[in-house]
Amino acid sequence: MNRLMRHSRSTRWVLVAALLPLLGGCLKGDADLRKWVADEKALPGGPLPPLPVLKTFETFEYKDQARRDPFAPSLTEQKAEEAEKTAMPDPHPKEKLEEFALDSLKMVGTIGIGPGTLGLIRDPEGTVSRVKPGNYLGQNNGKIRAVHANNIELVELISNGNGGWMERPATVEISTAK
Repeated sequence: MNRLMRHSRSTRWVLVAALLPLLGGCLKGDADLRKWVADEKALPGGPLPPLPVLKTFETFEYKDQARRDPFAPSLTEQKAEEAEKTAMPDPHPKEKLEEFALDSLKMVGTIGIGPGTLGLIRDPEGTVSRVKPGNYLGQNNGKIRAVHANNIELVELISNGNGGWMERPATVEISTAK
C-alpha cells in the first residue's frame, strides 16, 4: 500500500513538473501581439485602383411600330392566357370541412359498401363528419372524386401563378392513430 501511494505521489509531481512550462506560456501576456497590431495599423495604406470606366450603350428605338413586338406573346398565346384567367373554380356553398387544411383532416373509417360508401373524416376539433363524392375538403377547393376503404380521392384547384387555376390530385389516407 505504501509503495502504491509513493508511486501515485511521484506520478503527480511528474505531471505538475510537465505542466508548469506549458502554463508559463499563458502568463507571458499579449504585449507582443498588441505591438504587432499597432505596427500594422501604422503602415501606410496602398493607393486604391481607379474605378472602371462604364461603357455607354447606344439606344435603339423600334421604328416599325406597325408590326408585332417580337418579344410579346402571340395572339393565340394571349387568348389562351385570358381563357385561363377567366376559368375560375366552380362556386359552391362552403362546407364545414373546407375550413381546415387538408393535412389536418384524418380519415377514420367508412360506412357502407359499394358505390354508396361514405367516408368518415375527423377534423382538428375532434368532430367526425360523413363525406361522399361531390363533397369538398380542405382549403384548396378539394372536391371528393371517390371514397375507398383505405383512402379518399379528391382533386384540388390551386392557382397556377398566372391568374388561372389548375387541378392537383390528392388523397386522405385512413389513420390508425387517434
